[in-house]
Amino acid sequence: MTIQERVEKVLEKIRPYIQSDGGDISLVGVDETAGIVKVRLSGACGSCPSSTATLKGGVERMVRQEIPEIKEVVAV
Repeated sequence: MTIQERVEKVLEKIRPYIQSDGGDISLVGVDETAGIVKVRLSGACGSCPSSTATLKGGVERMVRQEIPEIKEVVAV
Protein backbone atom coordinates (compact mmCIF):
# COMPACT_ATOMS: atom_id res chain seq x y z
CA MET A 1 0.00 0.00 0.00
CA THR A 2 1.41 3.41 -0.96
CA ILE A 3 1.72 6.30 1.47
CA GLN A 4 -1.04 8.13 -0.40
CA GLU A 5 -3.36 5.14 0.01
CA ARG A 6 -2.49 4.96 3.70
CA VAL A 7 -3.27 8.67 4.13
CA GLU A 8 -6.62 8.21 2.36
CA LYS A 9 -7.45 5.39 4.77
CA VAL A 10 -6.75 7.63 7.79
CA LEU A 11 -8.80 10.47 6.28
CA GLU A 12 -11.72 8.06 5.79
CA LYS A 13 -11.67 7.46 9.56
CA ILE A 14 -11.61 11.20 10.30
CA ARG A 15 -14.11 12.34 7.65
CA PRO A 16 -17.35 11.39 9.53
CA TYR A 17 -16.35 13.61 12.47
CA ILE A 18 -15.63 16.57 10.21
CA GLN A 19 -18.84 15.99 8.25
CA SER A 20 -20.86 15.94 11.47
CA ASP A 21 -19.80 19.58 11.92
CA GLY A 22 -20.89 20.49 8.39
CA GLY A 23 -17.49 20.29 6.74
CA ASP A 24 -15.42 17.89 4.71
CA ILE A 25 -11.79 17.05 4.05
CA SER A 26 -10.18 15.86 0.84
CA LEU A 27 -6.66 14.81 -0.01
CA VAL A 28 -4.93 17.12 -2.47
CA GLY A 29 -1.58 15.37 -2.55
CA VAL A 30 1.33 13.82 -0.68
CA ASP A 31 4.94 14.97 -0.96
CA GLU A 32 6.61 11.75 0.15
CA THR A 33 10.12 13.22 0.02
CA ALA A 34 9.27 16.08 2.41
CA GLY A 35 6.70 14.07 4.39
CA ILE A 36 3.95 16.64 3.80
CA VAL A 37 0.28 15.88 3.24
CA LYS A 38 -1.83 18.55 1.55
CA VAL A 39 -5.55 18.56 2.28
CA ARG A 40 -8.49 20.79 1.46
CA LEU A 41 -11.05 21.63 4.12
CA SER A 42 -14.44 22.56 2.69
CA GLY A 43 -17.96 23.36 3.83
CA ALA A 44 -18.19 24.78 7.33
CA CYS A 45 -14.54 23.82 7.96
CA GLY A 46 -13.30 25.88 5.03
CA SER A 47 -14.02 29.18 6.76
CA CYS A 48 -14.13 28.15 10.43
CA PRO A 49 -11.65 29.93 12.71
CA SER A 50 -11.08 26.63 14.53
CA SER A 51 -10.07 24.80 11.36
CA THR A 52 -6.36 25.25 12.13
CA ALA A 53 -6.84 23.58 15.51
CA THR A 54 -8.80 20.77 13.86
CA LEU A 55 -6.11 20.35 11.22
CA LYS A 56 -3.12 20.33 13.57
CA GLY A 57 -4.64 18.84 16.72
CA GLY A 58 -6.82 16.24 15.08
CA VAL A 59 -5.99 15.43 11.49
CA GLU A 60 -2.22 15.86 11.65
CA ARG A 61 -1.96 14.00 14.95
CA MET A 62 -3.88 10.99 13.63
CA VAL A 63 -2.05 10.89 10.30
CA ARG A 64 1.37 11.13 11.97
CA GLN A 65 0.39 8.50 14.54
CA GLU A 66 -0.53 5.97 11.86
CA ILE A 67 2.05 6.99 9.24
CA PRO A 68 5.33 8.00 10.93
CA GLU A 69 6.88 9.02 7.59
CA ILE A 70 4.54 12.03 7.52
CA LYS A 71 5.94 15.14 9.21
CA GLU A 72 3.19 17.68 8.59
CA VAL A 73 -0.35 18.13 7.29
CA VAL A 74 -1.15 21.47 5.64
CA ALA A 75 -4.35 22.98 4.24
CA VAL A 76 -4.28 24.37 0.71
